This record gives sequence, structure tokens and C-alpha cells, in this order.
Amino acid sequence: MKTITQTYDLVVAGGGLSGVCAALAAARHGIRTVLIQDRPMLGGNASSEFRMHICGADRHGSRPNLRETGILEELLLSVKQQNPNPNFWALDTVLWEACQREANLTLLLNTHVTGAQVEGGRISAISAIQLASETTYEITADIFVDATGDGTLAAMAGADWVYGRESKHTYGEHWAPEQADCVTMGSSLMFTTRDMGHPVPFQAPDWAYRFSEEALADRDHSEITSGYWWIELGGDALNTIDDAQKLYDELLKTLYGVWDHIKNGGNHGAENFALDWISPIAGKRESRRVLGDYVLREQDLLSERVFDDAVAYGGWSMDCHVPGGIHASLQEPTQFLGDFGAYTIPYRCLYSRNIQNLMLAGRIISCSHMAFSSLRVMATCALTGQAAGTAAAIAVHQGISPRNVGERCIRQLQNALMRDDCWLPGFASLDPSDAAMEASVTASDFLEPSRPENVINGSFRDIGNTKNSWMCPARDGQWLKISLARPECLEELALRFDSNLSREITPTISDRIRSHQAPGVPPELLRDYSISLLLEGKTVQTIHVQNNAQRLNRHRLHGLRCDEILLLPHSTNGDNVYRVFAVNAYRS
Repeated sequence: MKTITQTYDLVVAGGGLSGVCAALAAARHGIRTVLIQDRPMLGGNASSEFRMHICGADRHGSRPNLRETGILEELLLSVKQQNPNPNFWALDTVLWEACQREANLTLLLNTHVTGAQVEGGRISAISAIQLASETTYEITADIFVDATGDGTLAAMAGADWVYGRESKHTYGEHWAPEQADCVTMGSSLMFTTRDMGHPVPFQAPDWAYRFSEEALADRDHSEITSGYWWIELGGDALNTIDDAQKLYDELLKTLYGVWDHIKNGGNHGAENFALDWISPIAGKRESRRVLGDYVLREQDLLSERVFDDAVAYGGWSMDCHVPGGIHASLQEPTQFLGDFGAYTIPYRCLYSRNIQNLMLAGRIISCSHMAFSSLRVMATCALTGQAAGTAAAIAVHQGISPRNVGERCIRQLQNALMRDDCWLPGFASLDPSDAAMEASVTASDFLEPSRPENVINGSFRDIGNTKNSWMCPARDGQWLKISLARPECLEELALRFDSNLSREITPTISDRIRSHQAPGVPPELLRDYSISLLLEGKTVQTIHVQNNAQRLNRHRLHGLRCDEILLLPHSTNGDNVYRVFAVNAYRS
């Protein structure tokens, strides 16, 4: 066994979507980052190991214009480009590729964090082991992000954390239980089936549990091609961390019993179907939550609160699964509580209150159990990861603590997130480095109310009934002109197109959810376009883009001096309208 000693600016522990987004954000903002993942692939519950679709504030596309953007959008659009009907193998590859191509990012797969050294309330180093290569690591860093899902690094470091449900009196939450307890939501096991084209018998093993139609009456099992989230156990008698292996064993017995019922317990239309895949791991919902300077709670969600230090948002319902999971077969498997839209997540929830250099991402952030029931979904977790990684980069560059970022640099952090295409409800992008804010905008044509000047209003999506894009018929000769107030030296030009944030683009094993998606790249996106940059009427640079599949397009200009930007759209990915949400011209 060999030992390797390494030093980084940032360690991110956990390679689910929150960890990936944290690591990518930090590396792109110029700090040396290592991402440590204990599995052979990235993505957590969204990977090919578990294959859960990525839910978020749009609630399966039922809430218009609420889909999450930023790094998550970039990754999912890449999957759509590679696979017209996206699958989880493609997502595995896209996540791996995105991490591998970042110069400031080192990826350690199949590597387990085994310990943390803490000195004076700070983590000084962590230990990790990669068994396949017989390598142990001793890694020092300025800042550490726990994106493990279980708060494993936080617990090792002695951070304050909670487990279970608070009483309704703890935070004054209406839907919390009368008494606090150690109950959490359970873990699930997924499966897929295949139509073999001929009858396929199934004999359940003798260790499988048995289920009647009455026992499954409140658990929809009409879609027999994909698994069910309600094959769920744990969180009451069994602890989701301590009893993880026992839970998997029990879930396997349950899954085979459910499939036996579908095949042999009545007419479910499954005569020709066979089990095709079963997840090798259980998908965990809830375990530790780490305490920060603020604890997000039920009232914040219901009031759609906009925090001054907002850095992310959620919007999934408070989705509280019944204790005991499928053992509580006479109860509804979940309750959807509260009628609310998007709420913001404050930066104060993304760092430990007692470990000075520990940041938090994903489902372990500082929140009550009730708030957790909404913000635990993966798209929301990804946003918290990007926010944590961006904040960590600011902290490293300025030599300050994560807490100090919130106290001294919150506007800088918010501007950086919005520049990277993260929407913050209640905020408009007013980045002082954006020369387009003072520009005048004209166009060849437009469709009311999507006027050309919308592209500099600081809102990067439609909000409610307000249109914030420039739209015009997709035909030859259309143009959009940004006339700057004065000649400027520009470092970067950013264009934000329409990827239809009212429609899901997640990989999924569900035929029902897949049927709501458009195959391939969203047709609304601009596919081919040109940009001319002019100074005193003369073209100083021309950019041509073909086969675009991304919402955010960034073009490095390296201090180019110009006073006019001319966008010429040439084609879309199938739509008959050109759509542009924003043109940002960032000064050097």
C-alpha cells in the first residue's frame, strides 16, 4: 500500500450532482480542486447505478419556467446532444468528461474518505483510500466541501449535525410532528424490465416477500417497465446509515416480492416482461443534516422567501414519505404538503457553524426536516453545489473563511452565480462589469412582447407572465444589434438562448416521464449563428458557431476593443422562432 500526499485549494467529498457542480464551479473559477467519489462513476442517485430522474422546482415540468440552469443545465443539454432520448450511461460519461477536461480539477473515483484532522476548529487534512490501486491519500486544503449526502466528512470533523424530525415547536412549523424523533425518510431500490416478445414465467425465490393487491392498493404499479420509488424501507426501525447493508437486503426481498405480484398476482399485462436490471445500491433520501448559521424551515418555503444572501432556489413540494415505507402499506406512501412556487436558499445554510473551513452541498445543508422534504431533490442539490464551489473559490482567492464570504462578498458571489447562468428568484443581474447594461438595442424584427431591449434587462428567463427574451420569426436576414454607450475593451461575450425551461430534459427510466420530453436538443435553441464585433463601423472580429446545443454560450474576447455587437441568427434546432434571453458584454 503506497501513500500519496497532495495539497489543493479545495477538497470536494462526494461525487453526486451537488459534488460535481461544486467541483466544476470551483475549478472554473481558478482554484486547484480535487473531487473524491467512493463509487466508480459520478452522479449519485442520477447515475447508471441507481437511475433516478432529476427532479427540481419545475415539478416534472408542471411549473413553467422553473427548470434549473447553470452547470446542471449544461450537463443535461450535453446528454441530450449525445442521445436524442437521454440515458444514464450517457450521463455517466458526460459527468466524467466534464471533470476530466477541467485543468484545475483532479478526479479520484473509487476513493473513500476515511478520516479528518481538525486543528483549532478547522480541517487541516483528510485521509482517503483507493483500494483498487492500493493507494492511501493524505490531502491538505484550505477549504473542504461535504457533498457526501450522509454528511460523512462533517461528522468526522466534529461539525454540529442533526438527524430525524424536529417537533413543531422547534421552529414553529405547522406540519412537523408534535414530538421530535429520529425518524427519516427511507431508502429505495429501482429496477427495469424488458418486453421479451413472448411469455416469460417468473418464480419468486423463497426469500422474497409476498404482496397482495390490497397491500399495494395505494402504490401505483401500472407502469411495469420501470421501478417504483415506493419500494422504500428504513428511517424508523432501521437507521439509513447504520443499517445501510441490511436495508439493501430487505429492499431486495421486497423488490422481488413486488415483481412476483406483478407477474403472478393478477392481470398486470406483464406476461411477456422479464426483470432486466436491479440497482446494485439503495438510493438514500435522508440522513444527517449539518447545522449552519441559518436553518431553512417550512415557513421560508411557504412564503417563497427571498433572502438577501440567496444563492440557490428550490420549489419541489414538501414531499414527506411515510415512516416505514412499504411496511406502512395501509397509508399513502407520501404526502405532498404546501402550495408554493420558488423559494430561495440563503448562503448561511451552505457552511458549518462550528468548523470554520467546512462548506456544505446537497441534501445535508442546514435545514429542518420539513424544509429538507422539498430541497432534497437532485436539481436543487446541484444548485447548492454550484453555489458552494463558487463561494469556495472567492474565499480562496481572498484568503477569507466561508462565513466571511457571506459577510463581505455576497454581492460578488451572487453576481458570479448569475454570470454563470444560475437564476436567483427576486434578483436581476446588475453586474457592474457588464457594458451591455448601458447599451441601446435594436433588431430587424420582433414578436410582441418579446422586444429587443429585453436582452439587457438582467432577467435570463421568462418570469410569470413577463417575457424577457427577444423573439422574431426564423427567416433569413434577421439581426440583433447591441450599441455600447462607448468603446469598451471586452473580456467575454455571453449569450443566453431559450432551451424551454418549462420542459423536462432529465434522463429517466420512466416511459411516462419520457413521453413528456422532446427528443434530442430542445428545438427552441439557436443552432447556428454569427457575431460581428465592430469599432467605429469596422468589423474587428467575427465569430461563427455551428451545431450549438447549449443555452449559455461564452466567447472569450481577451480585451478586444469594440463599440457594437451584431448577432446574426441563422437556424434553430427545429423551432420557427429565434429566441435570445440575454447578451452580456463583460469588460476586461
